[in-house]
Amino acid sequence: MHLRETPSDVALRSLAIFFKADASYHPIKDSNSRRWNVRTEYGEFEILTTGVKWYDPRAKVGGGGAIDLAMHILQVSFVDAVKILSASIEPRG
Repeated sequence: MHLRETPSDVALRSLAIFFKADASYHPIKDSNSRRWNVRTEYGEFEILTTGVKWYDPRAKVGGGGAIDLAMHILQVSFVDAVKILSASIEPRG
């Protein structure tokens, strides 16, 4: 399923009302890591991303993939997350 392989930052673009990279963030462990300030209709989040993996340090919750991310920031079920993402993210390849 292409949604499981969708990078977290790509998913954020489709899911958030507003998102912006935190220019003051300097990764320690992985140089590809980025911190995003994210707003959805359910609140504001600080999300760290590295490829498909993501972590919300405020909630101390993380996951691997766009579906988990959608479930977290939109507070929806697995089925609803798949529907939302399928409608907004183009299949790769």
